[in-house]
This record gives sequence, C-alpha cells and structure tokens, in this order.
Amino acid sequence: MNIQSILLFAQQQTANGKSSGGGYQMLIFLGLMIVVFYFFMIRPQQKKQKQVQQFREGLKKGDKVVTIGGIHGKITDVQDTTFTVEISDGVKITIEKAAVAVDGNDAKK
Repeated sequence: MNIQSILLFAQQQTANGKSSGGGYQMLIFLGLMIVVFYFFMIRPQQKKQKQVQQFREGLKKGDKVVTIGGIHGKITDVQDTTFTVEISDGVKITIEKAAVAVDGNDAKK
C-alpha cells in the first residue's frame, strides 16, 4: 500500500461521512511522517557531515591523505581552506580541504 492510496482512502472516508475529524487525522499523519523523515534521513546525514568536517579540520602536517580523485600524498602545509600536499619528492600540489577523501580505511595513516 503506497502513500497515494492511503491519502485517497482517507479522503474517500471523509467525503462519505464515515469518519469524523479526518482533517485532524491527516494533519497528525503528515506530522508523524515529517518526524520520521527527520530522524531517519536528515539527522543522520547532518551527524555524518559534522564528523567529516571534524576529520578534515583535525588533519595536520605530516598526515598521509588520499584525495577524492585518488591522489596519495603527505600534508606539508595547512591553510584555512586548503592543504599543500607532497605527492612525490619535490612535487607539491595545493588542494581544497573538501577534496580529501574520508574513508575508514584512509583515516590518518
């Protein structure tokens, strides 16, 4: 049974006069749906995003990182929004902090 059929069924019962207070029941149902979406979809995503930000802010000079493009290197300098990463002897690149991959396997080797 999908949401559309539930809504149509509730509307049909209200129109036939079988159910009183259908408007309130519908508002309660929609309110519960919003609460469920918040706790099962939005809140966990915000929590994960906060952990990713803390991970990236905690990186320091000397940490080995992998970029989202797959480049491996060692952090040589940390700025506000960027890292300077040495990818080979004498080869340094500047990358955005958001470009550092966050994976359980890559965490601060």
